[in-house]
Amino acid sequence: MIEYQKQFDEDENLKIIKKFDGLRVTDVRDGMDWMGYIHYGTVDHSIQHLWRDVNTVIGIAKTARYVPFEGPSPTCIGDEYTQWVRMYYKEICYDPWGREIKKGDFVCLDIAGLDVGLLGSNNTLGCTNKGAVGFLTNGGGIRDTDECVIQKIHVWSKFRSQPMDQARIRFVEQDCVIGIGGVAIYPGDVVVADGDGVVVVPRKMVDGVVKYAWQEASGDKKARKQMYEEAGIPLDHTVQI
Repeated sequence: MIEYQKQFDEDENLKIIKKFDGLRVTDVRDGMDWMGYIHYGTVDHSIQHLWRDVNTVIGIAKTARYVPFEGPSPTCIGDEYTQWVRMYYKEICYDPWGREIKKGDFVCLDIAGLDVGLLGSNNTLGCTNKGAVGFLTNGGGIRDTDECVIQKIHVWSKFRSQPMDQARIRFVEQDCVIGIGGVAIYPGDVVVADGDGVVVVPRKMVDGVVKYAWQEASGDKKARKQMYEEAGIPLDHTVQI
């Protein structure tokens, strides 16, 4: 059994995030290669952002795990169903992690690949207001997507969902090791995501990955800056070292 720390100091998390500021997913992927993680860390390409034009988002993994609801499904309808739903969200499918968001958290939810809208325009905005920078799931896990786009909520998911949670999913645990897109994500790992997908950096590897990610990024920026100037393209943030 691998021992790991479940909670981290917010100030420490923000210092780690700052080290990655200015790096792209591809740069971090290169840094992972340089540190021997050649075949590890990249979340499966089927998990993508809600919209294409997105800047790189960097955060610290805040994890939780859900599994399919085993039943029995309710047989009531109407007002009786409303009462059952209230019980369901109180005792079966709840989100304690949403009450514990720190600035810089990247919420990572293992929902067993289910087609269920665990996230929506309401709870994602609430978490974002508390300091969450992004959300990652291995199923649908996200609905109200038009509103989420308007609100600029950064969600990486496998697909979009319509259904609510009830009779579909139940909460198991939080601040635990989870698996998303072929990557084990520990609480406190660094999650870097943009239009090229998601890469997860083990917390213990941060300094080495950052060193070589910047080595590769700086070379790229320098070369592209020269070509920008040759082509007469106005310089932008992507070529600033």
